[in-house]
Amino acid sequence: MNHSKLMGSLVLVGMLLLLAVPSFAHHGAAAYDNDKSVTINGTVTEFQFINPHVLITIEGKDPATGKVQKFEGELTSPNHLQRAGWTKGTLKPGDQVTFIGAPAKSGSPTVWLRKVMKDGQEISLAEN
Repeated sequence: MNHSKLMGSLVLVGMLLLLAVPSFAHHGAAAYDNDKSVTINGTVTEFQFINPHVLITIEGKDPATGKVQKFEGELTSPNHLQRAGWTKGTLKPGDQVTFIGAPAKSGSPTVWLRKVMKDGQEISLAEN
């Protein structure tokens, strides 16, 4: 194989690998046990309205141990939530919320959120 064909082949393989990486990295809710549900009440400490997934960090009591710890709630993309009425100001540190969702399969304090309640009212996750 001559040098230019070899370089062309290497460039093509490199481009294909670059295109494939995002599809492997995107896991959606696969890391969560969708057959289980947890409910956690807590105080918002951080709200990240960023791609690829919106993240809400709260401090609340672990339902299993009763110990206070930080939990991270993961949602879909900001684009999807904007169509449901969410903005960067929907939640702020100090807000009291309830998470309802699927716990992480790994046992980490992370939840794929199915429902978010603020001041007793559900914040819609579906498009209006």
